[in-house]
Amino acid sequence: MHLDVLDLRNFYYRTRLGRAAQKAIRDQVVRLWPKAAGQTVVGFGFAAPLLRPYLDQATRVVGLMPGPQGVMPWPSGMPNTSVLCEETLWPLQTGQADKLLLLHGLETSENPSKLLEECRRVLSANGRVLFIVPNRAGFWARRDKTPFGFGRPYSLGQLEAQLKRHAFVPERHVVALFQPPSDRRFWLKTGPFWERTGRKLTTAWAGGVLLVEASKQVYARPKGLPEAVRRPLRVLEGIGQPEAKPV
Repeated sequence: MHLDVLDLRNFYYRTRLGRAAQKAIRDQVVRLWPKAAGQTVVGFGFAAPLLRPYLDQATRVVGLMPGPQGVMPWPSGMPNTSVLCEETLWPLQTGQADKLLLLHGLETSENPSKLLEECRRVLSANGRVLFIVPNRAGFWARRDKTPFGFGRPYSLGQLEAQLKRHAFVPERHVVALFQPPSDRRFWLKTGPFWERTGRKLTTAWAGGVLLVEASKQVYARPKGLPEAVRRPLRVLEGIGQPEAKPV
Protein backbone atom coordinates (compact mmCIF):
# COMPACT_ATOMS: atom_id res chain seq x y z
CA MET A 1 0.00 0.00 0.00
CA HIS A 2 1.39 3.37 -1.04
CA LEU A 3 1.97 6.08 1.53
CA ASP A 4 0.16 9.40 1.31
CA VAL A 5 1.99 12.10 -0.60
CA LEU A 6 1.40 14.61 2.21
CA ASP A 7 3.09 12.33 4.74
CA LEU A 8 6.05 11.82 2.41
CA ARG A 9 6.35 15.54 1.74
CA ASN A 10 6.23 16.38 5.42
CA PHE A 11 8.88 13.80 6.25
CA TYR A 12 11.39 14.76 3.58
CA TYR A 13 10.92 18.52 3.60
CA ARG A 14 9.71 19.43 7.08
CA THR A 15 11.58 17.17 9.51
CA ARG A 16 15.28 17.15 10.33
CA LEU A 17 15.46 13.38 10.07
CA GLY A 18 13.78 13.44 6.65
CA ARG A 19 16.16 16.09 5.32
CA ALA A 20 19.12 14.07 6.61
CA ALA A 21 17.77 10.93 4.91
CA GLN A 22 17.17 12.85 1.70
CA LYS A 23 20.76 14.08 1.60
CA ALA A 24 22.28 10.69 2.44
CA ILE A 25 20.38 8.90 -0.32
CA ARG A 26 20.79 11.67 -2.88
CA ASP A 27 24.55 11.75 -2.34
CA GLN A 28 24.73 8.06 -3.24
CA VAL A 29 22.51 8.57 -6.30
CA VAL A 30 24.76 11.36 -7.57
CA ARG A 31 27.83 9.17 -7.03
CA LEU A 32 26.28 6.49 -9.20
CA TRP A 33 24.85 8.89 -11.77
CA PRO A 34 26.93 12.09 -11.83
CA LYS A 35 25.81 13.14 -15.31
CA ALA A 36 22.58 13.16 -17.27
CA ALA A 37 23.24 15.70 -20.02
CA GLY A 38 20.89 15.26 -22.96
CA GLN A 39 18.99 12.45 -21.27
CA THR A 40 15.45 11.82 -20.05
CA VAL A 41 15.37 11.19 -16.31
CA VAL A 42 12.22 9.66 -14.82
CA GLY A 43 11.34 9.07 -11.18
CA PHE A 44 8.51 6.92 -9.87
CA GLY A 45 6.94 6.80 -6.41
CA PHE A 46 8.22 9.73 -4.39
CA ALA A 47 11.50 10.31 -6.19
CA ALA A 48 11.22 14.10 -6.32
CA PRO A 49 13.83 14.72 -3.57
CA LEU A 50 16.41 12.83 -5.64
CA LEU A 51 15.67 14.33 -9.06
CA ARG A 52 16.65 17.94 -8.35
CA PRO A 53 20.37 17.54 -9.28
CA TYR A 54 19.31 16.66 -12.84
CA LEU A 55 16.99 19.59 -13.50
CA ASP A 56 19.78 21.78 -14.88
CA GLN A 57 21.44 19.18 -17.12
CA ALA A 58 18.88 16.64 -18.33
CA THR A 59 16.79 17.29 -21.41
CA ARG A 60 13.67 16.19 -19.57
CA VAL A 61 12.88 15.31 -15.94
CA VAL A 62 9.56 13.64 -15.09
CA GLY A 63 8.28 12.72 -11.64
CA LEU A 64 5.61 10.01 -11.81
CA MET A 65 3.47 9.62 -8.71
CA PRO A 66 1.01 6.71 -8.40
CA GLY A 67 -2.68 7.39 -7.93
CA PRO A 68 -3.03 5.69 -4.50
CA GLN A 69 -0.25 7.90 -3.20
CA GLY A 70 -1.39 11.20 -4.67
CA VAL A 71 0.57 13.94 -6.37
CA MET A 72 2.06 17.29 -5.45
CA PRO A 73 3.40 20.05 -7.71
CA TRP A 74 7.17 19.83 -8.15
CA PRO A 75 9.66 21.48 -8.29
CA SER A 76 8.76 24.48 -6.21
CA GLY A 77 9.03 27.79 -8.01
CA MET A 78 9.58 26.16 -11.41
CA PRO A 79 7.37 24.69 -14.15
CA ASN A 80 5.66 21.57 -12.86
CA THR A 81 7.13 18.21 -13.93
CA SER A 82 5.19 15.84 -11.64
CA VAL A 83 2.44 13.66 -13.08
CA LEU A 84 -0.28 11.55 -11.43
CA CYS A 85 -0.45 8.16 -13.12
CA GLU A 86 -1.63 4.58 -12.85
CA GLU A 87 0.87 2.40 -11.03
CA THR A 88 1.38 0.02 -13.95
CA LEU A 89 0.40 2.27 -16.88
CA TRP A 90 2.71 5.24 -17.31
CA PRO A 91 2.19 8.10 -19.79
CA LEU A 92 5.58 7.47 -21.40
CA GLN A 93 6.60 6.03 -24.72
CA THR A 94 8.36 2.68 -24.87
CA GLY A 95 12.10 3.10 -24.44
CA GLN A 96 11.83 6.78 -23.53
CA ALA A 97 13.69 6.81 -20.18
CA ASP A 98 17.49 6.93 -20.13
CA LYS A 99 17.57 6.97 -16.34
CA LEU A 100 14.75 5.61 -14.18
CA LEU A 101 14.70 5.95 -10.41
CA LEU A 102 12.24 4.38 -7.96
CA LEU A 103 11.85 5.55 -4.38
CA HIS A 104 8.89 4.35 -2.28
CA GLY A 105 7.58 2.65 -5.39
CA LEU A 106 8.53 -1.01 -5.52
CA GLU A 107 8.24 -2.01 -1.86
CA THR A 108 4.77 -0.44 -1.52
CA SER A 109 3.40 -1.65 -4.85
CA GLU A 110 0.33 -3.91 -4.82
CA ASN A 111 1.52 -5.53 -8.05
CA PRO A 112 5.34 -5.47 -8.15
CA SER A 113 5.56 -7.86 -11.12
CA LYS A 114 3.51 -5.62 -13.40
CA LEU A 115 5.35 -2.58 -12.06
CA LEU A 116 8.69 -4.12 -13.06
CA GLU A 117 7.27 -4.92 -16.50
CA GLU A 118 6.32 -1.27 -16.90
CA CYS A 119 9.80 -0.21 -15.79
CA ARG A 120 11.29 -2.46 -18.43
CA ARG A 121 8.96 -1.11 -21.10
CA VAL A 122 9.84 2.56 -20.65
CA LEU A 123 13.59 2.01 -20.14
CA SER A 124 15.76 2.53 -23.22
CA ALA A 125 18.03 -0.25 -24.49
CA ASN A 126 21.11 1.44 -23.00
CA GLY A 127 19.30 2.94 -20.01
CA ARG A 128 19.78 2.33 -16.31
CA VAL A 129 17.24 1.93 -13.52
CA LEU A 130 17.95 2.48 -9.84
CA PHE A 131 15.75 0.72 -7.30
CA ILE A 132 15.85 2.21 -3.80
CA VAL A 133 14.22 -0.01 -1.18
CA PRO A 134 14.34 -0.54 2.59
CA ASN A 135 17.04 -2.94 3.69
CA ARG A 136 15.50 -5.94 5.47
CA ALA A 137 18.53 -6.16 7.77
CA GLY A 138 18.65 -2.44 8.58
CA PHE A 139 17.18 -0.50 11.48
CA TRP A 140 15.12 1.86 9.31
CA ALA A 141 12.80 -0.94 8.14
CA ARG A 142 11.95 -1.69 11.78
CA ARG A 143 10.66 1.76 12.64
CA ASP A 144 7.32 2.80 11.22
CA LYS A 145 7.84 6.46 12.09
CA THR A 146 9.70 6.83 8.80
CA PRO A 147 8.50 5.88 5.27
CA PHE A 148 11.04 3.05 5.20
CA GLY A 149 9.09 1.16 7.86
CA PHE A 150 6.23 0.46 5.44
CA GLY A 151 5.88 -2.03 2.62
CA ARG A 152 8.11 -5.01 1.91
CA PRO A 153 11.78 -4.60 2.84
CA TYR A 154 14.32 -6.50 0.76
CA SER A 155 17.64 -8.19 1.21
CA LEU A 156 20.14 -7.67 -1.58
CA GLY A 157 19.72 -11.25 -2.77
CA GLN A 158 15.92 -11.02 -2.79
CA LEU A 159 15.88 -7.83 -4.83
CA GLU A 160 18.45 -9.03 -7.37
CA ALA A 161 16.59 -12.33 -7.81
CA GLN A 162 13.32 -10.51 -8.45
CA LEU A 163 14.98 -8.23 -11.00
CA LYS A 164 16.50 -11.17 -12.86
CA ARG A 165 13.08 -12.84 -13.11
CA HIS A 166 11.88 -9.77 -15.00
CA ALA A 167 14.81 -9.61 -17.44
CA PHE A 168 16.89 -7.02 -15.61
CA VAL A 169 20.63 -7.37 -15.11
CA PRO A 170 21.86 -6.08 -11.72
CA GLU A 171 25.00 -4.03 -12.38
CA ARG A 172 26.10 -2.65 -8.99
CA HIS A 173 24.74 -1.69 -5.60
CA VAL A 174 25.45 0.70 -2.75
CA VAL A 175 23.93 1.26 0.68
CA ALA A 176 22.80 4.43 2.45
CA LEU A 177 21.32 5.54 5.80
CA PHE A 178 23.87 4.22 8.23
CA GLN A 179 22.84 6.70 10.91
CA PRO A 180 20.11 5.48 13.31
CA PRO A 181 16.52 6.49 12.45
CA SER A 182 16.38 8.87 15.39
CA ASP A 183 15.55 12.57 15.50
CA ARG A 184 17.70 13.12 18.57
CA ARG A 185 20.17 15.92 18.18
CA PHE A 186 23.27 13.78 18.75
CA TRP A 187 22.44 11.30 15.96
CA LEU A 188 21.43 14.04 13.56
CA LYS A 189 24.59 16.01 14.22
CA THR A 190 26.84 12.98 13.76
CA GLY A 191 24.88 11.66 10.76
CA PRO A 192 27.51 12.62 8.13
CA PHE A 193 30.15 10.75 10.12
CA TRP A 194 28.08 7.55 10.15
CA GLU A 195 27.41 7.85 6.42
CA ARG A 196 31.10 8.28 5.60
CA THR A 197 32.03 5.39 7.86
CA GLY A 198 29.29 3.14 6.55
CA ARG A 199 30.29 3.63 2.91
CA LYS A 200 33.69 2.11 3.75
CA LEU A 201 32.10 -1.11 4.96
CA THR A 202 31.93 -4.10 2.66
CA THR A 203 28.61 -5.40 3.98
CA ALA A 204 25.03 -4.28 3.48
CA TRP A 205 23.90 -5.32 6.95
CA ALA A 206 24.22 -1.93 8.59
CA GLY A 207 22.61 0.40 6.03
CA GLY A 208 18.93 1.24 6.11
CA VAL A 209 18.43 1.51 2.35
CA LEU A 210 19.64 -0.54 -0.61
CA LEU A 211 20.30 1.11 -3.97
CA VAL A 212 20.56 -1.41 -6.81
CA GLU A 213 21.36 -0.28 -10.34
CA ALA A 214 20.21 -2.51 -13.18
CA SER A 215 20.10 -2.54 -16.96
CA LYS A 216 17.52 -4.06 -19.27
CA GLN A 217 18.41 -7.45 -20.69
CA VAL A 218 18.09 -7.19 -24.46
CA TYR A 219 18.09 -10.40 -26.43
CA ALA A 220 20.15 -10.39 -29.62
CA ARG A 221 18.33 -11.08 -32.84
CA PRO A 222 19.65 -14.04 -34.84
CA LYS A 223 21.70 -13.06 -37.89
CA GLY A 224 20.79 -14.32 -41.33
CA LEU A 225 17.86 -16.52 -42.28
CA PRO A 226 16.69 -19.26 -39.95
CA GLU A 227 17.61 -22.80 -40.86
CA ALA A 228 14.00 -23.60 -41.70
CA VAL A 229 13.97 -20.82 -44.30
CA ARG A 230 17.39 -21.56 -45.75
CA ARG A 231 16.41 -25.18 -46.23
CA PRO A 232 12.64 -25.19 -46.83
CA LEU A 233 10.78 -28.44 -46.51
CA ARG A 234 9.98 -29.88 -49.93
CA VAL A 235 6.75 -31.77 -49.50
CA LEU A 236 6.91 -33.44 -52.93
CA GLU A 237 10.60 -34.25 -52.70
CA GLY A 238 11.29 -37.74 -54.00
CA ILE A 239 8.24 -37.90 -56.25
CA GLY A 240 9.09 -38.22 -59.89
CA GLN A 241 8.48 -35.19 -62.08
CA PRO A 242 5.89 -35.63 -64.85
CA GLU A 243 7.34 -36.09 -68.32
CA ALA A 244 5.87 -34.45 -71.40
CA LYS A 245 4.60 -36.92 -73.98
CA PRO A 246 5.70 -36.41 -77.56
CA VAL A 247 2.94 -35.18 -79.85
